[in-house]
Amino acid sequence: MRLSPVVLALLAAAPALAQTAPTPITLDQSMAHPDWIGPPVNSAWWAWDSRRVHYPLKRAGSPITDTYVQSIDGSAAAVIKDTELSGIDVAGLTISSDRRRALFVRNGDVFERDLSSGTLTQISRSAETEADAQYASDGRTVQFRVDNNWYRWNPAERIAVPVALPRAEKDPTAAPGKDLLREQQLRLSSTLQRMKDDREAQRARGKTLRESDPTRAIAPVYVGAGVQIDASSLSPNGRWLLLVLSDKDADTGRAGKMPKYVTESGYEEMEDVRTRVGRNWPVAQRMKLVDLSDGSQRDIAYDSLPGIATDPMAAMRAAQKLDALKGNRAVRVVNEGDNAGAATIRWSADGSQLAVQIRAIDNKDRWIAGVDFAGGKLRSLHRLTDPAWINWNFNDFGWLPDNRTLWYLSEESGYSHLYTLSNGKASALTSGAWEASSVQWSADGATAYFVCNQKWPGDYEVCSVARSGGAARELTALDGVEDFSLSPDGGKLLVRYSSSYMPPQAAVVPVSGGEATRLTDTRTAGFKARNWIQPQYVQVPSTHGAGVVWAKLYRPAQLEPGKKYPVVMFVHGAGYLQNVSSRYPNYYREQMFHNLLVQQGYVVLDMDYRASEGYGRAWRTAIYRQMGHPELEDYLDGVKWMVEKQQGDAAKVGIYGGSYGGFMAFMGLFRAPETFVAGAALRPVSDWTSYNHEYTSNILNTPELDPEAYRKSSPIEYAQELRGHLLICHGMIDDNVFYQDSVRLAQRLIELKKDHWELASYPLERHSFVQPDAWYDEYRRIYQLFERTLK
Repeated sequence: MRLSPVVLALLAAAPALAQTAPTPITLDQSMAHPDWIGPPVNSAWWAWDSRRVHYPLKRAGSPITDTYVQSIDGSAAAVIKDTELSGIDVAGLTISSDRRRALFVRNGDVFERDLSSGTLTQISRSAETEADAQYASDGRTVQFRVDNNWYRWNPAERIAVPVALPRAEKDPTAAPGKDLLREQQLRLSSTLQRMKDDREAQRARGKTLRESDPTRAIAPVYVGAGVQIDASSLSPNGRWLLLVLSDKDADTGRAGKMPKYVTESGYEEMEDVRTRVGRNWPVAQRMKLVDLSDGSQRDIAYDSLPGIATDPMAAMRAAQKLDALKGNRAVRVVNEGDNAGAATIRWSADGSQLAVQIRAIDNKDRWIAGVDFAGGKLRSLHRLTDPAWINWNFNDFGWLPDNRTLWYLSEESGYSHLYTLSNGKASALTSGAWEASSVQWSADGATAYFVCNQKWPGDYEVCSVARSGGAARELTALDGVEDFSLSPDGGKLLVRYSSSYMPPQAAVVPVSGGEATRLTDTRTAGFKARNWIQPQYVQVPSTHGAGVVWAKLYRPAQLEPGKKYPVVMFVHGAGYLQNVSSRYPNYYREQMFHNLLVQQGYVVLDMDYRASEGYGRAWRTAIYRQMGHPELEDYLDGVKWMVEKQQGDAAKVGIYGGSYGGFMAFMGLFRAPETFVAGAALRPVSDWTSYNHEYTSNILNTPELDPEAYRKSSPIEYAQELRGHLLICHGMIDDNVFYQDSVRLAQRLIELKKDHWELASYPLERHSFVQPDAWYDEYRRIYQLFERTLK
């Protein structure tokens, strides 16, 4: 990657930033409750008038959160009293096409705000949970959902009227199917025939009365028994209802049971937990289109989707002597819990266009398809296919205000970029070796705003680009933008941003760009007064054809000539996560721990190994069918670089990390025992056959289809190679990576008669530790391990 002068200057300045003597940190302080740092601004949203913002802040020493209001002129914030919370808006206003009104849902009820006067109208107040409030195509009527039922409200009627009541049941009024025995009974008994005729007459009369009486509720829409409704979506013009269905009794696989030993009751308790990968595929979904004007229904076939009948894993099936797939591949339309298809079903504002995102359950294909209302058929608008797996990010799409132009994100170039599709022609609005995400459009559809990392992979700003074309330009200079939102008046951006030692804060920037008005700094005085070791952003050359690997280096300001320093390599979790950036790290405790390690004479390297987020499709999928192998190559290159460039001691190298980082600590110790003297694996995966389907099957397929990928990628298969010192730490009620992973690995080490390892168990901790005493105990053990073995 070629670097801009700005980035070169940044990297050159990094050692200078570290010259200020760091404030000593203790282990107890670094693992203390984060209240001592100050509460982050975890979310922020606009008030209706575009002159104020709201955000929640946690109280120190309490789990309670208060909501604040602050003027965008930078004046002091104020806590909103509990009695005044009913008068404020919430995040995610849905603004009418004339920009005069806005909808939101609060506590399960629908509200409308007049954006001129500020008048607030409560549309619903019920024990039910209303959701997905939207404006109808007339710009005035409000539509909202309760479960899978849809209602409308307008200021003239001021009553919520049902417009769609789908039911996963057999229509009780439907005529029975052809039955010779039934026909014989009716033919031979005039009384039975007369009774049948009377019932049908009464049903017909009831239907006539219902249709002629506007005060009565509409009849339900019956879609048949044996199915469940996963999502329902109503067109803005109120005519069409799209239903996403699945088999009601589909086998989702055997769930696990997790014991809890430390409980309030004093008795052991069991908790249901997820299924394992490959125990069953995600349940397939199908779509049904209902014409609410006449009640007719059409099943939507997937046959027209390109590649739908081609099995990308046919060779694997044949190799394992499994039956070949017949017909189309199974697909899903909505994610679990998305009852309106908010992320995958998009109507144009006038209801004339419908686009649906469809994903093969093998996750090798993703389609955006338009729906032909007249024929109930799909037409493919965009297909993204990947021999590895489709990214779970960068799938945003929607319609522009002209009701004809589709916009979408796609990784088809190798990086996530923004495209439009109009009259069958696709146009790329952004391009380059960087990623665009979190797209928001101006009200007129002329400008797109999005998060970008143009300068270098870890520098995130808000960018904009014109729909008509031209270069994307940065609007902010905050380096660590987390997210943003457009003001209701369209003139300003509310931005959350952070930096290495500053949790997320709020700022306001004009949509044209310029100086940011920084609204908050919620850090405590004690935390702000400290001098920290600033991470140096470095590029480690790859000897395995990967170019460079970005990393954060923690070291003394000046290395003592001739001295060799013990090396600690930190591995971030999740795999697909970016920790080398200008943002506040997910691993802020670990960053403080790295300060402590440097203080005690170590040098530390934190790498965005292959698989990490922020570097494009090829970097993400480098681990396909070989988890732990490209990443280990990157860490071995990192060790080599630390020895050659940072006076690292090649004979004293340790490795540690949690979750995916714990998995990689295993892989380092088991597969490169000549390099790593010691390691700590925290909440680690030891065998990928025990992890969940949604994550693991993307990367390794399934154990049935691709057993070699699981053998190659699971640390338990290499445990016999352990020669160094190993610490395993795991929460016993971890419902993400099960404690069983560490127990099974421990049993394997026992049977192998391995020495110099230990397992620390935490009875009240899940995957992400919460209690400061557990954090302290875990990192005390890690520190002592490194002190014993690397010095």
